[in-house]
Amino acid sequence: MFPVTPEQLAQARELDLLTYLRRHEPDELIPHGNGSYATRTHSSLKLSNGQWYWWSRGVGGVTALDYLVEVQGLSLPDAVRQILGAGHMPPAAPVPSERRGPQPFHLPPRHTDDRRVMAYLTGRGIDAEILRACIRNNQLYEDAAHHNCVFVGYDGDTPRYAALRGTYPRSAFMGEVAGSDKRFSFAVPVRAGPRRTLCVFESAIDALSYLTLLKQGGQNWRTANTLSLSGVYGPNRRGRDKMPRALGQYLERNPIRRIVLCLDNDDAGRMAAQSLQRLLTDYLVLDNPPQGVKDYNDLLLRRSSSRRVRAGRGCDSRCRS
Repeated sequence: MFPVTPEQLAQARELDLLTYLRRHEPDELIPHGNGSYATRTHSSLKLSNGQWYWWSRGVGGVTALDYLVEVQGLSLPDAVRQILGAGHMPPAAPVPSERRGPQPFHLPPRHTDDRRVMAYLTGRGIDAEILRACIRNNQLYEDAAHHNCVFVGYDGDTPRYAALRGTYPRSAFMGEVAGSDKRFSFAVPVRAGPRRTLCVFESAIDALSYLTLLKQGGQNWRTANTLSLSGVYGPNRRGRDKMPRALGQYLERNPIRRIVLCLDNDDAGRMAAQSLQRLLTDYLVLDNPPQGVKDYNDLLLRRSSSRRVRAGRGCDSRCRS
């Protein structure tokens, strides 16, 4: 078997998927506008903003190495060999057709501890007390096989959704557990009392970053309702606005009156915020993107590095019930 040294592995991980496909398989790329692409072989595999995600299988990442292993089915040594140009590899066994019935949802087995998850998320500035509260509530844990962060969403007391985030250095893996139901995405609700205000984020990490900013600003983070949409949606191809499934489900079950949109400060996030403001005419809707950075985790890291705890705009009492 082709040996892989740490240096070769690190070199192979430098290559992103879009660059790899442009160089070696340009016919695979189907432009979808705004710099995004699908692949010809797998229509549900999308590339956008430097990342890729295979929606029908719930796996994704950034690097060509992850793509060759997770999608093409190559072993890690063979994938490294192909990227480094040590020879063209024979095609992997055909992937079964994507036309199949819904997969059952099962949470990944839990690791004996959550040390890597805690180290990774506190390294991104998120408060340890908030993380431990999520772990106690079985909303967050470390999976046994890959040490990913598992962010769990519930239908009542029943887990129905799980987002995954890699914890290894240099890994940008993001995905969902097969069979996840996006209507029940990751949320941190208030402990008690009416839920009148809801803060909406693109990811669980951004929601937890916001709660950390609240705490750093001297506010009670437990009084905030936060919901991750697990991605955002602009208008469809016919120009019609689309309600995210997680948000629609949450609004059906809770007497929300005010919605604070804390989506990313990029083209996709701004387009989604405009779309939601057109849809949510029965609510008081506030658009509250992070100022001067892409997302709320970037805002948290910037404020942590400057040793400022006063949240200012972007971390106020808007999300408190």
